[in-house]
Amino acid sequence: MNLKDYFHETGGRGVFSSAGTDGRVTSAIYSSPHVMDDNRLAFILREHLTYANLQENPYAVYLFMEGRNQLDGVRLYLKKSGEDNDPELLASMTRRHLTPEEDKAKGPKHIVYFEVEKILPLVGDGSGKIGRS
Repeated sequence: MNLKDYFHETGGRGVFSSAGTDGRVTSAIYSSPHVMDDNRLAFILREHLTYANLQENPYAVYLFMEGRNQLDGVRLYLKKSGEDNDPELLASMTRRHLTPEEDKAKGPKHIVYFEVEKILPLVGDGSGKIGRS
């Protein structure tokens, strides 16, 4: 699956889930990831719970529901592979349009990179079966 084309051509909404070392899971609504030329995914994260969890545990899941059919989409199993704080790169990747004052008030942000370890459909286990057998 070419994720760059998929996210460029497909509208929808995503849920990003992570857990800290205590095992407590958090989920939050996130826009589509940036797909880098090396096929890593990048998300812009502020210093909230998801970011804190990724400092302790590099594994996460991004669930993406396509807009046209709520049963279509993907589950991406991710492993954090790096981070960047370059202000120019952050500015070029930021999709939300806030004034500089509004952006600063929301707190620091980081580009966090992920390797995709596994891709599954939104529903089912990838075997073509839906649900448990």
